[in-house]
Amino acid sequence: MEAQGTTNLSHSYHALVQEETISNTILNPTSIIHEREILSKASDEKQVTTTQELIAGGIAGSASVVLGHPLDTIKVRIQTSGSSYGCIGSIPSLFRGMGAPLSSAVVVNAMIFSSFGFSSRLWEESFDSKSKELELSKSIICGGFAGLVQSIVVCPMEHLKCRLQLTSGPTYSGPLHVMSDVFKTSGIRGLYRGWCSTLWREVPGFGLYFGFYDYTKNGINSLVRYNDPSHDHSWVTSAFAGGISGALSWLFVYPMDIIKTKIQTAPVQSSNPTESRIWYVGRSIVRKNGWRCLFNGVGIAILRAFPVNAIIFPMYELSLTYIAPHV
Repeated sequence: MEAQGTTNLSHSYHALVQEETISNTILNPTSIIHEREILSKASDEKQVTTTQELIAGGIAGSASVVLGHPLDTIKVRIQTSGSSYGCIGSIPSLFRGMGAPLSSAVVVNAMIFSSFGFSSRLWEESFDSKSKELELSKSIICGGFAGLVQSIVVCPMEHLKCRLQLTSGPTYSGPLHVMSDVFKTSGIRGLYRGWCSTLWREVPGFGLYFGFYDYTKNGINSLVRYNDPSHDHSWVTSAFAGGISGALSWLFVYPMDIIKTKIQTAPVQSSNPTESRIWYVGRSIVRKNGWRCLFNGVGIAILRAFPVNAIIFPMYELSLTYIAPHV
């Protein structure tokens, strides 16, 4: 997942601080006893401000949108046409509808940071924050909460984006034109068409995403440090873990994304339950084209998810290293 991408970027930077500290203490066996005290001190010394997180997150989120939007357009066209042929179109057309997700990148990342941070603090107040056994549970649950909150912004933005990406149906000049048409027909409720399917995609998707990322990155770092105790933070590790977690989380929630796309691209005036409700839409898809159709375009989605999520973490951390001393 991204902020839709988008991601646990603040968590990644604090993990970088911890990795630097561990790599320095592991060379001295006597200092390992005080590892937790040192980590706490290092975290305080390198505390990141909300402003720094928002700026770096906006940069990383914008980069991921520019990189992933053409493949996302192909994915939507495959999902709505039912065929993988003739869906690519011209190169400029692949960037149609990019304005909405690009303009919302900073807002989405802001909501992810604040909601994940808030839920993480509540978690640490309720449980032992130093318990390694609970770290994975924390990532999954707090990640799911972040997905819940950011869906408030993502749902209407993706609704507009999906309508702009279609090659058939009404021709729109831009996001404002789509918004005007939808709002005129169905009001604010129309903008949030597909809200329930968005929740069912975002909450488990972000929970799995954060869980996969932490598990993969920690596993790689542990393996590398076993053979090289002086191993420090690696941008390659962050990129690989981000790419893997993005691809795997998309694989699990992809059928719900198919249903969401069908709901959000149905005629604006439609009130037919077979075009607006999760169960009816899913059953209609399976009856008409078989269960395999729920994974139509999954290859493109995974192909897009890996580079998009691989660039977010290193881009965020790199941006933060330049921003932190100046902001």
